[in-house]
Amino acid sequence: MNEIAPAAAHDMSLLGLFLQADPIVKGVMILLVLASLGCWTIIVDKLLRLAIIRRQARAFEATARSGERLHPQMPGPTGRIVGAGHEAWRDQDPSETRAERRERIERAMRAALAVDMRRLQPGLPFLATIGSAAPFIGLFGTVWGIMNSFSAIAKSQDTSLSVVAPGIAEALFATAIGLVAAIPAVIAYNKLTTDLGRVQQSFVAGITALGDRLARDRKPHIRAEAAE
Repeated sequence: MNEIAPAAAHDMSLLGLFLQADPIVKGVMILLVLASLGCWTIIVDKLLRLAIIRRQARAFEATARSGERLHPQMPGPTGRIVGAGHEAWRDQDPSETRAERRERIERAMRAALAVDMRRLQPGLPFLATIGSAAPFIGLFGTVWGIMNSFSAIAKSQDTSLSVVAPGIAEALFATAIGLVAAIPAVIAYNKLTTDLGRVQQSFVAGITALGDRLARDRKPHIRAEAAE
């Protein structure tokens, strides 16, 4: 009866494991939970923003390829890219070749695109850090919990599960929280970076088409379009 009494005193539910955990292990759990919440906040925000900018990138590429007019007043990165291209187009040098003019216009638009791409990157390093560090932080809690289990064995001179199980359960719980924080962070980081690359490729394709058009066409209606 004396051996099973300690086991009955321990709540083995997830909340119970957290409340009964060593302060160090509890601190590790809290840190990982906060990191996980931060990751999910970034993930949701990036997915929503990427969904919008992806549509804009596809529309920009399609419009640039079709030869339709593009205006600096268009929303999002498209307007800033077009505005930079038109500004570079207006700054013409009669001595430059068409290839040089095209390269200068495209360079201005790519610079504007780079600014918008950098605005989408904050938060990604955090995902990468949590994805790589969270398992090791959880492992630290695991090691600490196992050390507590060994300490309990030494004090009680008893190797029964009633002595060992609580500390091991707390340790494994810390590991589980670390994985719960790390796995979505790694998956989201890979997806978001891939999506950002695809969005950038769509914009670059549109920039190439628009740059060729602006470098080739010096007609008055293009000058009027650039002034709008």
